[in-house]
Amino acid sequence: MGHPVRTHPSQIRVTLEEYLLRCLTFLLTIFFAATSLHAQQRWSEAQANAWYAKQPWPVGADFLPSTAENQLEMWQPATFDPVTIDRELGFAEGIGMNTVRVFLHDLLWQQDQQGMIRRMNQFLDIAAKHHIKPIFVFFDSCGDPFPHLGPQNPPIPGVHNSRWEESPGAPALEDPSQWPRLAAYVKGVVGAFANDDRILAWDLWNEPDDVDAAAVERGDPKDKDEIILKLLPQVYAWARSAKPMQPLTSGIWRGNWTSLADMSPVARVQAEQSDILSFHNYAWPEAFELNIQHLQQFHRPIICTEYMARAIGSTFDTILPIAKKYRVGAINWGLVEGRTQTYLPWESTWHPYVHDQPAIWFHDVFYKDGRPYRQHEADLIRSLTSGK
Repeated sequence: MGHPVRTHPSQIRVTLEEYLLRCLTFLLTIFFAATSLHAQQRWSEAQANAWYAKQPWPVGADFLPSTAENQLEMWQPATFDPVTIDRELGFAEGIGMNTVRVFLHDLLWQQDQQGMIRRMNQFLDIAAKHHIKPIFVFFDSCGDPFPHLGPQNPPIPGVHNSRWEESPGAPALEDPSQWPRLAAYVKGVVGAFANDDRILAWDLWNEPDDVDAAAVERGDPKDKDEIILKLLPQVYAWARSAKPMQPLTSGIWRGNWTSLADMSPVARVQAEQSDILSFHNYAWPEAFELNIQHLQQFHRPIICTEYMARAIGSTFDTILPIAKKYRVGAINWGLVEGRTQTYLPWESTWHPYVHDQPAIWFHDVFYKDGRPYRQHEADLIRSLTSGK
């Protein structure tokens, strides 16, 4: 029989300290988990539908003033243009639009938090004057993967939306040490306006899994889809931690939507975590209606946050009556022709319209002076939004 093991008193003390530390860690884990669960509570179907029943039928446009070519140029102090914003939101109000979808950028928060909030407040005052409730977009996987603050490069002649910026850019997307900065941005903005009824909704990420060979060649990470899949649920949690009165969403935009099981992993996150559903469709009216029918399985309000590309079959004449039939919100890309040059087609990226103009505008509703591109379209929008 061997000798009994004797434990030195100092060993007992270390063991007790470790034990107490583990207990404290366990209790803190439970506390933060409970807090997180409370903060991340998704609206029930009943809550979402009750909220939507109180809203007018949402109709509007994705909006940048004609003097801005991207999100940074719209919001930075040197180029923020409230005069043009006021005039152009007046155009929207004049044809019955009651919402606009507006893109923010994480670098704006990094640049000047209070200045960003101040300009957003000014924008909301102008929008409210025109009876318009915006949807704000936090992140966007489309555009230049290396955004920069300060003066923006001028638009490339003849090219559709040539200076749009990703948010966050590839360097931040690939660097988890920067994600706390992104969390502070989402929490800070939502927290500042969590109880502001001038805002219709928060759109957390535009086309999050937009990655292809061309995007990778521009500088997007090859594993962008995997990164987004880790980050997107956290963005929902960040926004919910501020307990906003407005619903959260992120637009589903590609793949098979016939069932949750058939959706891509990113689309499944969007469908499962959004308070209200949103989607993008630039296709023919039959495809638009089918998208609506597929999304109805979730029994939540639906808003199409991007549509209308005249040259490929998505027009006000064909799409807006279907949206009204189902009381699905309808937000078309582009309001006024301007520095984004989105009246030019997508294919201008490869074949710039330098010496000629397209036979038909791709996006946008108004010339800069407020004349509708097509009077019939303005009359149709006004008629459908007025209920006549």
